[in-house]
Parts: sequence; C-alpha cells; structure tokens
Amino acid sequence: MTVAKSESIQLLRHDPDLAEFLQGDRLEQARGDLVARVVGFEPGNWAPLERIGELPKGLGLLVLNGLIIRRVGLGGRYGSELLGDGDLLRPWQDEDPGPLPLRTGRWKVLRNGRLAVLDYDFAVRLARYPELLPCLLSRAVRRSRYMTATMAILHQPRIDTRVHILLWELAVRWGNVSRDGVRLPVRLTHATLAELVAARRPTVTKALGELADNDLVTWTGDHWLLTGSPPAELEALGLVSIGPDAKASENGGPKRDGF
Repeated sequence: MTVAKSESIQLLRHDPDLAEFLQGDRLEQARGDLVARVVGFEPGNWAPLERIGELPKGLGLLVLNGLIIRRVGLGGRYGSELLGDGDLLRPWQDEDPGPLPLRTGRWKVLRNGRLAVLDYDFAVRLARYPELLPCLLSRAVRRSRYMTATMAILHQPRIDTRVHILLWELAVRWGNVSRDGVRLPVRLTHATLAELVAARRPTVTKALGELADNDLVTWTGDHWLLTGSPPAELEALGLVSIGPDAKASENGGPKRDGF
C-alpha cells in the first residue's frame, strides 16, 4: 500500500467552526496543538486507504474541500451519497458490512480537494480539548441528517420534484446567494444526478429540461443557477426556512454574494 505524500495544517485555522467553544489563550494553544496531516485527491475513481493508509484507530477523515460520491449496493441496486466540505468520513468501516450483504467501498472524486487525516496521534492531542468533541460529533450527525433528507426526497413521486429539491438541498450546503439567484458550483452529470434521485438518466435529463423551461434551474456551464423560492418540501425537511432571506442554520446555508 502506497501512502500519498502530504502536508500539514493547523486544522482550527482552516475550519474555525470546530473551535466554537474555545476562546482566548486556550484557543491559540489548540490551534498550535491540533496539526493534522493533509492528503489531496483528484477526479476519478478513488480508493481512500490506498492513498492514505489504514487507520483503524483514527477518528476519521475530514473533507476540507472537494466533492466525492460514495455508492453502496444491495441486490444489484445502488444508493449514492454526495460528500463535500466539512463532512467526516471513516472509509475503513466499509470493510464490516454487518448482517446485510452490502457492496460498499465504491468512491469517486467529482472535484479535486483535500482531506485532513484525524489519525490516532491527532486524537491523543484532541483529548486535551474536549470542547471540540461536540463540534466533531455534530459533523457526523449532520451527515446522518442529510442522508435522511435524501431518503425523504426519494419518496417524492415526480422526478422533476426530486431533482429540484435535491439541487436546493445541495445549495443549502454549498451554494452562494447572488443577485440572479442561488449559485451551486457543483458539476454533476445527468448520470450522477440520476443515481442521487434513484431514477434513469433520460428521465433526469427530461426533468432538468422541464425545470429550465420553467426558469427554476439552469446549468450555466460553470454552476447551477436556482431561481425563485426554495421548494416548500425543503422546509418540511427542516433544512431551510422559506423566504427571500432564507439561510440554513446548521452549515451556513446559502452564503450571500454581492448583497
């Protein structure tokens, strides 16, 4: 197994939200102590442990930036999960499928980025700062909540509704509010969207055409542009409040750009 060369960063300077409950001298000390190894990844099929090394005692891998899709299969059918900035991963857990014959471990990088390796040595240093544990735990809980939201989206009978809600849900996580709408700088093929909404690619292509005809969703060649108000179904999922000044409370929501 070849482990990729890496750099190191002061994690709390890159991700200050993790230091929500630290301040003053203790915050400065934690910034210096909590140095994490960083490994990059590039678009294409991805095998995390081949690049990083097996870390059975580590806390996990924290996505600093980039975009990854994870596929899990059961009985010849697959479900997909989109992972990005701030998500916490433990890919070695895929080796224990439990009572179900899940086919796991299929990862693909959609946008290049970097991971912070929260290994055993990092965990030892983290133990000096228990104030950070709730913040790290919230990342795992947040990922679970988004997975639950995705399950709710899949129960929508219309494919165009699924695609519309999904793109808004992703915009809550990674979008930017501008004068012309919400920009989602995430390049997703129609095939990838089809995986995420449990539909066939031609059906998703048709749904995107209908959304574009109704001036709701447009691919500009650089980003998705979402116009109008978020779908009412999104508010029911508890991810965003409907309205012109809507922001999500947990992950920053759509950030304002140019307002």
